[in-house]
Amino acid sequence: TAQNEKWAMISAQAMTGFATSVIACGCEAGIERVLDPSETPDGRPGVSIMIFAMGGKGLAKQLETRAGQCVLTSPTSALFAGIDGGKPIPLGKNLRYFGDGFQVAKVIGGKRYWRIPVMDGEFLTEATTSQVDAVGGGNFLVLAESQPQALAACEAAIEAMRQVPNVIMPFPGGVVRSGSKVGSKYKALGASTNDAFCPTLKG
Repeated sequence: TAQNEKWAMISAQAMTGFATSVIACGCEAGIERVLDPSETPDGRPGVSIMIFAMGGKGLAKQLETRAGQCVLTSPTSALFAGIDGGKPIPLGKNLRYFGDGFQVAKVIGGKRYWRIPVMDGEFLTEATTSQVDAVGGGNFLVLAESQPQALAACEAAIEAMRQVPNVIMPFPGGVVRSGSKVGSKYKALGASTNDAFCPTLKG
């Protein structure tokens, strides 16, 4: 959350940046939806984000790094779990050390929060969040007679998917033009261009 939707969105965009694929980014992350102040713990505008990773250790590292570098640093921001159940993992539990001994713990409604002093006031963060099993990496192929047709179909699909809760589309605009196949003629690559569907490779 933040003092207004603009700054809530800025921190959410920063936290979900460079997270299109677990293949090279370490996680897949995206903005799930904008939250009304009536839906947030502190009654301010908010943005819900989701992060997917291949395992708990990688997820915890990505979450902590992104929270510290992208939300703690964002003016007027606060960070809350937004998910219950599952296995607890640190959210602000380790970020508190940035407070250099001036941080203060508060327990409200059975949840532990950390208040970390920063140069515009304080950064409030929930101590933990939860890790739950989920499905990540669902894709579908769009075939068309031209690039403009394919892009128009993808844009329409993205708009429809944005209406579904708990779904993110982490690639740029939700669309990936560089669909891949498993493997490569180059040993170092685990995936490479899906040449069967590359129109410039057709006679």
